[in-house]
Amino acid sequence: MKKRCWITEHPLDVNSVVNQASRREAGAINTFIGTVREFTKGKRTLFLQYEAYPAMAEKKLEQIAEEINQKWPGSETVIVHRTGRLEITDIAVIIAVSTPHRADAFEASRYAIERIKEIVPIWKKEHWEDGEEWIGNQKETKSGIPVKEENS
Repeated sequence: MKKRCWITEHPLDVNSVVNQASRREAGAINTFIGTVREFTKGKRTLFLQYEAYPAMAEKKLEQIAEEINQKWPGSETVIVHRTGRLEITDIAVIIAVSTPHRADAFEASRYAIERIKEIVPIWKKEHWEDGEEWIGNQKETKSGIPVKEENS
C-alpha cells in the first residue's frame, strides 16, 4: 500500500499525486500546488531551502489527512512536500483531495495547506540578494527553527 503523505528531496510529480487521490466515488479532485515565487514583499528571492523532521512531518501530514476525512466524509487526501534546495518555480508542495462533491474538495484543500503551516515541522529558509532568513513559526515547533540549527 502506498503512503498517502510523505516528504521527499526529489522533484514532485503532480500526475502521480492526482492519480493516487483519484477514485470512482469522487466527483471532484482539487489540487493545490505550492511553488517557489521570485518576489515576496518586494524582496527578490534567489532560492529556498526547506528542512523537515521527516518522521514527525509525515505523521502530522497523515493527521491532517485524517482530519479532512473526519470533516469531509468520503474524501481521499494525498500530500507530498519537498525538502532541500528549491529554485524559482519549483514545486514545494502538492495536495490532492478527492471528494464526492466539488465544494468539499476546494474547502478541504485550503484546510490542508493552512494546517500544514500550523503544525507540520517543515522549515523554509529564504535566500535573497541581500541576506537570508528562516520563515514560518509552526505552533508546535520551537520558534519555527529546526532544532539542529539551534545547536550548531
